[in-house]
Amino acid sequence: MLEIKKLSAGELKSIPGYDNHELVIRFENKETGLLGFVAIHNTNLGPASGGTRMYPYTSTKDALIDALKLSRAMTYKCAIAGITNGGGKAVIIGDIDHHKNHDLLKAFVEVVNSFNGKFYTGEDVGISENDIQFMLNYSKFFIGRSNFAGDPSPYTALGTFYIMRNAAENVFGSSDLSKRTIGIKGVGKVGIELLKLLTEAGASVMIADIKQDAVNRAVIKYPKAKVVSHLDIHSQPMDIFAPCALSGDINWESVSQIKAKLICGVANNQLESPEINDELIKKGILYVPDYLSNAGGLIDLSDELEKGGYNKERVMSRIKNLSESFREIFQISKKENISFAGLVDQLAEQRFKNGKTANQK
Repeated sequence: MLEIKKLSAGELKSIPGYDNHELVIRFENKETGLLGFVAIHNTNLGPASGGTRMYPYTSTKDALIDALKLSRAMTYKCAIAGITNGGGKAVIIGDIDHHKNHDLLKAFVEVVNSFNGKFYTGEDVGISENDIQFMLNYSKFFIGRSNFAGDPSPYTALGTFYIMRNAAENVFGSSDLSKRTIGIKGVGKVGIELLKLLTEAGASVMIADIKQDAVNRAVIKYPKAKVVSHLDIHSQPMDIFAPCALSGDINWESVSQIKAKLICGVANNQLESPEINDELIKKGILYVPDYLSNAGGLIDLSDELEKGGYNKERVMSRIKNLSESFREIFQISKKENISFAGLVDQLAEQRFKNGKTANQK
């Protein structure tokens, strides 16, 4: 039997990541072992959208914190990408190799259906394209249909690649990445797609991943990539650091060791806390907010919700337009002497608080 409990503001106010979320629920189905949270941050722009993550969190509090932070980031991502959706996220507590099965996924479908269109979800860590296709048999509130948006990983990486080139032009005076050394931490589904694009661009790339299997797959495909330890890749001599693993890679310990002049990756919530950006500024490091650099996948998935259905040409156009908007934002930040990341935050907040995206001026 599925149990759903709405968490009150009083229960949430002391939890890191809480930001006056519109709705947060805890769900559990003891028969299947399903346990987790759905967090909806803001729906001013439209129904909430955000992936579902399945991960063996060490505690329910850690899972809740992740849901809160990720859903907030999705609100900002939708706003800056011009998507008429708000921010939401689902997290399921469990090891995919031992706990994920069709019964658990069917129980999770009940959770998503209970929102009746207020929350759309798709792939994330631990939830595959095949899982989405299975759950689509029981719900219309999942996005990422095969032969339509499908796996968003290539589009996420493409958006990051475009923005990285534009950022490199501003930091190094040239968008030519063949002259750059780039470190990718995390070569999973999206990280390896970014590795592909950077290799084709002629960049010198070093890679690291906590999973040796992921490293092995990457090296087989791209033998020129240099393998380093995931424990210290951030401190290696490089021009650009691309965090592509889980959250919080840039923390108070690692920030002092980073030698790169540009940080642009696909991971969510890369900064352990927002104040770390101040330290990056002091060191002369440009940080591209993750919800800007990794928005390509969202643009792909959310296009299934557009009137008339999925259109790949529109997706590609929006990803290119997003990367081009980097130039305008950077010039404003430089002219007005405002932190680039801070200005991106301001623009996103202005849009979702006003209830209008950049495409609805």
